[in-house]
Amino acid sequence: MSSVLKLKPVSVGISKTIGHSPTHHTLQTLLHQCSSISQLKLLHAHIILHGLASHVLTIGKLLSFSAQLGDLRYAHLLFDQIPQPNKFMYNHLIRGYSNTHHPLKALLLYRQMVSSGLIPNQFTIPFVLKACAAKSLYWEAVTVHAQAIKLGMGSHACVQNAILTVYVACRLLPSARQVFDDISDRTLVSWNSMIAGYSKMGSCDEAVLLFREMQHLGVEPDVFTLVSLLSVSSKHGNLDLGRFLHLYIFITGIEIDSIVTNALVDMYAKCGHLQYAKCVFDRMLDKNVVSWTCMVNAYASHGLIDNAVKIFNQMPVKNVFSWNSIIWCHVQEGLYTEAVELFYSMCTSGVMPDDATLVSILSCCSHMGDLAMGKEAHSYICDNNITMSVTLCNSLVDMYAKCGALQTAMDIFVEMPEKNVVSWNVIIGALALHGFGEEAIGMFEKMQASGLCPDEITFTGLLSACSHSGLVGMGRYYFDIMSSTFGIFPDVAHYACMVDLLGRGGFLGEAMTLIQKMPIKPDVVVWGALLGACRTYGHLEIAKQIMKQLLELGRYDSGLYVLLSNMYSESQRWDDTKKIRKIMDDCEIKKSRAISLIEIDGCCYRFMVEDKRHGASASIYSTLDHLMDHLKFVGYPCKPSDVEQIIIYSSNI
Repeated sequence: MSSVLKLKPVSVGISKTIGHSPTHHTLQTLLHQCSSISQLKLLHAHIILHGLASHVLTIGKLLSFSAQLGDLRYAHLLFDQIPQPNKFMYNHLIRGYSNTHHPLKALLLYRQMVSSGLIPNQFTIPFVLKACAAKSLYWEAVTVHAQAIKLGMGSHACVQNAILTVYVACRLLPSARQVFDDISDRTLVSWNSMIAGYSKMGSCDEAVLLFREMQHLGVEPDVFTLVSLLSVSSKHGNLDLGRFLHLYIFITGIEIDSIVTNALVDMYAKCGHLQYAKCVFDRMLDKNVVSWTCMVNAYASHGLIDNAVKIFNQMPVKNVFSWNSIIWCHVQEGLYTEAVELFYSMCTSGVMPDDATLVSILSCCSHMGDLAMGKEAHSYICDNNITMSVTLCNSLVDMYAKCGALQTAMDIFVEMPEKNVVSWNVIIGALALHGFGEEAIGMFEKMQASGLCPDEITFTGLLSACSHSGLVGMGRYYFDIMSSTFGIFPDVAHYACMVDLLGRGGFLGEAMTLIQKMPIKPDVVVWGALLGACRTYGHLEIAKQIMKQLLELGRYDSGLYVLLSNMYSESQRWDDTKKIRKIMDDCEIKKSRAISLIEIDGCCYRFMVEDKRHGASASIYSTLDHLMDHLKFVGYPCKPSDVEQIIIYSSNI
């Protein structure tokens, strides 16, 4: 019989085997031999053709194998054709959906199953709880767990492990630990779930103590245990723990896979020992794409771009994560042009960018002010139906705002179906950047009305908006309610915004008092904000005090020294100007030449002060002279230093 039932070729094998009078036994035997969904569908066609589609056992087996072969859509279509599905059918579909990106369908099927009068069993509950864990659905999980207890399955190890996983997913470690302690017959899954929970929350000590207890009881760890513990070591930079785990692996001779080895590379890199990371990497016999990417990330995280690029170029196979890693490390180092070139290389290599790639490229566009490229990236997202995650939407809003297209940024923000705190922070910062202080305050009020609580970045954007729009009173108000209402204590960035706000408004004395009362030491940004106000209002004495503070901080920012030197020059205090210049010479402080970017007709240009190499420099200087004359004509009290002469020195980037 077994030789007759072979399915090669598929159509001939099935047709010959079934014959003219197939039995359910014959069909079920053939079902067990199906190795592809196409064979399964062909067999289903024969079942319908011979009028056997009403046999519950046969259709149930067909549904089961369809789910096992991964075609849940087909399995669900079969399920919908059955008048009264049984528990066996429900369990297979629930199990299938719990392992996909659509776990909520498992919950819907469970509810349908219960409402139909069927009683769940030990094969139902764990997979329903697994679906709850996938979406961190705490209350749904508690309800299912209560039903399991009511049905007498609360003490089953598989159910206890499943509810433990839910509590870990919901970051409720005390509840998870209580369940763990109540498990009388703990399996390795129980230990791994609890250790993974501690690892996820960064509870290093608790994870290590549990691992030691596990060893004391004679429970042998597996690769999942080791990966969780190495993850804790990486997060905390705990080299001692990482070395202990490495030594444990070596001494016990425990069989590990590439996942553990990659975790070792990552651990050593994040603990600052690149040499050890490279040593582990070099000794790997079977390096996969993740291994190579780990090494790229290791060098990139320490700013060693050349080493990262060298490893990247040696990779035999590159996937989207590899490309994302090398692109992002260039973005972090400010190498935006190089990051964009890598993006184009990625596209030509046949690897499709994902949302993480596009977030990196949009960040490049934001920093370079390249609106044309930003629009291209946006079009690529739309044309390729890339899922618009919240992070990707936030990046688009940020890019359009920083490239000057504020209205487009606003339109995207308004249309976002889901907004998080970062979304509101980005749009408030965008309005602040463009000088729309009152609109930024309005957005802050809408954010509160939406039910989201602001964070420290929200208030940085809000105070910056008040500063750029001269809203001194509102700035004072929001600075006060930060701690009194929202429990957010100001950091140095908030103080810098307030000093800038008060300085711009002419309240230099109040700004100085605020600095003196700061609970944290003011940095160069705080003093620099006040120094800029001193120049505006001609307060040389306060400026001298500021420079004294900067010298004590050991900060030698060329821009601040040039600013003070210009103040002395404008006041015709030439001796003091010479002293500042002497300090700069003695400390070898060089004035850095500022570069700005502008986009004209889809091309990006660089601007630098006092450079006449561009062919149109005469026309540009003439236009600037006209601007100066116009400013004076309309009554703007400008000085020659207020509008610096700018010259384009390079063509397209």
